Amino acid sequence: MELIKYLNDNFLTRDELLQQAKIKEMVFQDYQSSELMPAASYLLKLDLQSDSFFGEHKEQIQVEYYAKGYTSWLGIIRSLSDKERIYNEFSTRYENAVKRLKTLGFRTENPKMNTELQAHIFEEWDYFIRGVYGLCTKSGLPEDIASKEFAVILINELSEKDSLDLDETKCLIRAVNLLDDASSLFAPHERLQSSRHRLVDEIRRKFSLPLA
Repeated sequence: MELIKYLNDNFLTRDELLQQAKIKEMVFQDYQSSELMPAASYLLKLDLQSDSFFGEHKEQIQVEYYAKGYTSWLGIIRSLSDKERIYNEFSTRYENAVKRLKTLGFRTENPKMNTELQAHIFEEWDYFIRGVYGLCTKSGLPEDIASKEFAVILINELSEKDSLDLDETKCLIRAVNLLDDASSLFAPHERLQSSRHRLVDEIRRKFSLPLA
């Protein structure tokens, strides 16, 4: 039941998403088959059994769960229609998020966030459509995805050093807090294997970093 509570508290079922976005089922399916709309982050399969005065009843149901931010993404799809324009929206928002992080003082020489940013965003689009970022970021949207990826790069770079000076420690604190803000909590059975546990919880423990 803990898993179901986590999903119901942090995600929208397919029916809830369609209702909030005012999208018909067939239109939604077309968006997914056209690779404009991300796949479900979680697919819950349930075997139900009940017993009453009328006898025993059994049935199997499947429930799809989506990031709450996808209500707004469906609005983008509906307003832009064209796949190229929709991808450009994702790419522009991702790139602008990276630029904003740089203006806030986050720095890395990693090509993914510099000379190879456009190629990186193209790869990120594939993960986005497969539903990966709906699972591991809070909103599932480009801004949280960019924050997560930038933070992961910085944390890996800094945590691999033999020792950190004061400025590097401050940078690590900011990067961990950035990832903390962008990342989902993950389902209970996933947490010990998650990037959040490895790069937020364990890095804070290892380097004795303060909580945000």
